[in-house]
Amino acid sequence: MSSLKRSKRETNSLCNRAHWCSPHQSLCVGDLNTNKNLTMDLFNSALGKNITFVRPAYFIISGFIGIPNVIYYYIFLFFVYIISVVGNTVVMTVIYLDHNLWTPKYIVVFNLAFVDLFGTTALVPKVLDLFLFNNNRISYSDCLTFLFFCYVTLSMQVLNLIALSYDRLIAITYPLHYQVRVTHRFMFSLIASFWLFAIFLTLLLVGLLTRLSFCKSSVVVNSYFCDHRPLYSQACNDNTPSRVFALFLFVILLWLPLSFILGTYVCIVIALTRVATAQERVKALKTCTAHISLVAIYFIPILISATMQNIHPNDRIINHSLTFVFPPMLNPIVYVLQTQEIKTSLRKLLKITKQSKITVRKVLIR
Repeated sequence: MSSLKRSKRETNSLCNRAHWCSPHQSLCVGDLNTNKNLTMDLFNSALGKNITFVRPAYFIISGFIGIPNVIYYYIFLFFVYIISVVGNTVVMTVIYLDHNLWTPKYIVVFNLAFVDLFGTTALVPKVLDLFLFNNNRISYSDCLTFLFFCYVTLSMQVLNLIALSYDRLIAITYPLHYQVRVTHRFMFSLIASFWLFAIFLTLLLVGLLTRLSFCKSSVVVNSYFCDHRPLYSQACNDNTPSRVFALFLFVILLWLPLSFILGTYVCIVIALTRVATAQERVKALKTCTAHISLVAIYFIPILISATMQNIHPNDRIINHSLTFVFPPMLNPIVYVLQTQEIKTSLRKLLKITKQSKITVRKVLIR
C-alpha cells in the first residue's frame, strides 16, 4: 500500500513538473519552453491556470503555391508600396505645413495617412523579405508581432472612416453647431480613444493565439503573412475562443462601422432634401465625395473577400494582399484629386518652393 502511495506521489510530481505533454512530441512542453514567453506565463497566471502550451520555434509562411514567376507580383507590391509611401507622406506634409488645414476634419485625414503609411510599412517590407529572398520562416514571437501591427492598422483604417463620417454628418445636418460639437479637443480625444480601442482588441486577439498549442514540428501558414485564421486553424487544442473572437471582430470592425456610416449618409440625404436649391445640395454632397470614395475603396474588397469562402488559396492571397495595400495607395490620391483644400494648399506650397528656388538661383548668380 505504501509503495502504491509513493508511486502515486511520483506520478503527480512528474505531471506537475511537465504540465502537459503533446502526443506528437518526445519531450514535455515544460522542458521545451523553459525561460520562454514570460509575458504569456504572466497571462496564464492572471487567469489562474498553470498551463504551458506547445509553441513552434517558427512558422512557415507558404505564400503562393504552384505559380511560376510569382516574383513579379511581389515586385508589383513593392511599387504599390512606394506610391503609398510617397502619397501619404505628401498628404501629411501638406497638412502639417499649411495651418489653414489644422481643422478637426484634417486631424482625421492626417491620422488616416499616418495609419496607411504605418500599415504598409509594417506589411510590405516583411512580405518582400519573406518571399523575394526565400526567407519564409518567421519565429513565433515575430509572427505574433507582425500580426499585431497589421491588425491594429486595419482596425484604425475603419475607425478613421467612422470619425470622418461623423464629421460630415455634423457639418451637413447641424452646420450651425459644427464649431461647438466638432472641436480640436474632441477630435484628438476621439482619435486617441480609437487607437486605444484598436490596440486593446488586437492584444486580446494575440493573447488568445498564445493560448493555442501547435503540435506539428513545422506549422505552415497558408497565407502571405501571419494571418489570424490560418494561424488558429493549425492549433491542435481547442481554438473556439479564437474562432469566436474572430467573428466578434468581424461584427465590431466591419458590420457595425459599415452600418454606422450608411446610417450617417441616410441622415445626410434626409437633411439635404430640406435644402431649398439643387445647387446647395450638390455643393454639400461634393464635400462627401472623398469620404464616400474612401469607404468604397476600403469596404468593397473586404466584403468580396468575406463572401468568397470557398476559393483557391492563391486567389485568397491575391484578394487579401490587394485589400491591404490598395487603399493606402489610393487614399492620398483621392484626397489630392477630390479635396479642394488640399489641392489649393499643394499648389501654394509648390509655388512657394518654386519661388524659393528662383531666389536661390538669383543669389548664386550675383
